Amino acid sequence: MLEGLGSEPIPVFHPKNITPSQIEGFPAFKEWKKTLKDSLEQQDRNKDHMFHADPYRVLSITVQSVDRFGSKLGFIKLKAEIKAKKLNDQGEIKQLPGICFLRGGSVAVLMILRPKDSRDERWVVMTEQPRIPAGSLTFLEIPAGMIDDKDDFSGAAAVEIEEETGFKIPSTELIDMTELALRNAEETNLESAMYPSPGGCDEFIKLFLWEKDLDRQEIEDVRGVLTGERHQGEMIKLRICAYEDVWREGARDAKTLAAWALYEGLNRSGVLQREIKERKVAATRMIPV
Repeated sequence: MLEGLGSEPIPVFHPKNITPSQIEGFPAFKEWKKTLKDSLEQQDRNKDHMFHADPYRVLSITVQSVDRFGSKLGFIKLKAEIKAKKLNDQGEIKQLPGICFLRGGSVAVLMILRPKDSRDERWVVMTEQPRIPAGSLTFLEIPAGMIDDKDDFSGAAAVEIEEETGFKIPSTELIDMTELALRNAEETNLESAMYPSPGGCDEFIKLFLWEKDLDRQEIEDVRGVLTGERHQGEMIKLRICAYEDVWREGARDAKTLAAWALYEGLNRSGVLQREIKERKVAATRMIPV
């Protein structure tokens, strides 16, 4: 029985290869449960909520399958039975789609490199690698990866950059574009992140920016380099793409398009410039006189 999603304990059905404590301890499940609980409670608190008069409740949860990375839990697929009391126009009990693929959060980084001898040029580091779920062995996207520590997104992003590109970047140089864009968002119980497939998956992606002036040769040296954690099955080839072509080159990848769109929007609104200026001022204040 699962506590914390309603006034009564909720039955949880699961296969033999996972225990109730393992389910409750899985970070992605804990985050999903917390977020769903907050959303359900808003139905009762907010009289203007569209479901206030007939709120939805979780009746049961069925874990359908489990995937592991060695001994570590990787993914959980479940189905939540979520119903209201009143009938719909067809005389049926109102029910929400509840199939969820839980995998947790990820980070992705838009890496923009500017040659020092030509400030008007911008190049973007992209990775080409096998993505079997998409049926591709050469999928093109910006550097990205899953996170283990939910409290340190920028640190996770820095680690992913180093693993996939070889660049060692202080996490303090990364700018969280999703956080900047969502600072005044109304729904605060969700992560300040992009949800690429909220109809079936809990995954959220924090989109970071790293923009740097480099010698032209340093940029050229990145082109075609083979990287990735081989023991994790990663086979990555680096590509350098002209910034003007990113929307076309990355058109198949949601996080690439989202990062490009956020960068454009934050630039046009002046939000990114203000953030960079504030960081420079803060850094100056920390320098001893």
